[in-house]
Amino acid sequence: MKVLLAAVLVASAVAVPSQAVAATTDQPLTVPRQEAAMQQGLGLTKQQVQERLKAESAASKLVPVAQRAAGTSFGGVWYDAATQKLVVGVTSSAAADAVRAAGAEATVVPATAKQLDQRKAAVDKLAGKAVPAAVSGWAADPRTGSVVVNVQAGKRSQAVDAFVAKVSKAGAVTVKEVVAQAPRTFAAGTVGGDPYYTGNVRCSIGFSVHGGYVTAGHCSGAGARTRGWDGSAQGVFRGSSFPGNDYAWVQIDSGWWTVPVVLGWGQVSDRLVRGSWEAPVGTSVCRSGSTTHWHCGTILAKNETVNYGNGQLFYGATKTNVCAEGGDSGGSFITGDQAQGVTSGGWGNCRTGGETWFQPVNEILGAYGLTLHTA
Repeated sequence: MKVLLAAVLVASAVAVPSQAVAATTDQPLTVPRQEAAMQQGLGLTKQQVQERLKAESAASKLVPVAQRAAGTSFGGVWYDAATQKLVVGVTSSAAADAVRAAGAEATVVPATAKQLDQRKAAVDKLAGKAVPAAVSGWAADPRTGSVVVNVQAGKRSQAVDAFVAKVSKAGAVTVKEVVAQAPRTFAAGTVGGDPYYTGNVRCSIGFSVHGGYVTAGHCSGAGARTRGWDGSAQGVFRGSSFPGNDYAWVQIDSGWWTVPVVLGWGQVSDRLVRGSWEAPVGTSVCRSGSTTHWHCGTILAKNETVNYGNGQLFYGATKTNVCAEGGDSGGSFITGDQAQGVTSGGWGNCRTGGETWFQPVNEILGAYGLTLHTA
């Protein structure tokens, strides 16, 4: 039994075992405890949870079809929870008709996704590393056609205004006041009972890949050894990138193996991982971590630049309103049975609320040539 638990824990970054789900066992997309977690995290009824998960799955799979229909007028996508529809931004009425014919909603936006990506990249370059601490980060917003700079509420200053003026040279930039807390990474000092460990740091495993697992880069650097949930030798960081990115992968030792499972911590059934379809903005997402276990929320933004302070910038982050705490770093973000990313950092906690950012998993797989272990 200990061997089986070790395998499950490698896949899901946990120290306290719950009932494992065999890799060959199918299970419904929603189960009672999963529904309860989403009802609490998203403020939905049981029926609304079931309808939302079904609609979100269909919307995610419609993204590439709708993008092809939009052609060069493609201006980004997001999920509208109120209508349960995928919305595609386009810059021409002809493209809007094509998108609607493909089955998605369409709306005219000021800029194409390519133009916004170029503008966001220009802001990243103009910003450099000397970012005021009151600036939490910035992201392109397809709905307004601008790059939105997030400034902590009540902390607007001459330095912030000078920064905004500098990056505005890239094009349309708007300022948004956000909560008065600075983002931080979610690594933690070693405490008993929760793997994995590296040096005096505890982090959480994200997703199994063939040969090991992916996690957050800020947890340790290439060559660092890891210890598993039971304290035994587990593996070695074969690649790690932070700041800039926040991803890493660990190659596991013999005696450990991978399974396509994310732990539900007894709050929900353990989740099988069946792929990595990228969910659009507005979609629900849940997180599993070794400190605060299972929590759910919504994807708020993509390709955001996060300012962790001291010149540590994280590019290409996905922002959510799911809470997290120290030790949750590296843990799994998943929508339904589709892997989304690994926990990087955020602000707040799971008692009073907060926001988090994750590193998209498909970028990690591409960077290291890894293959996600799926059911």
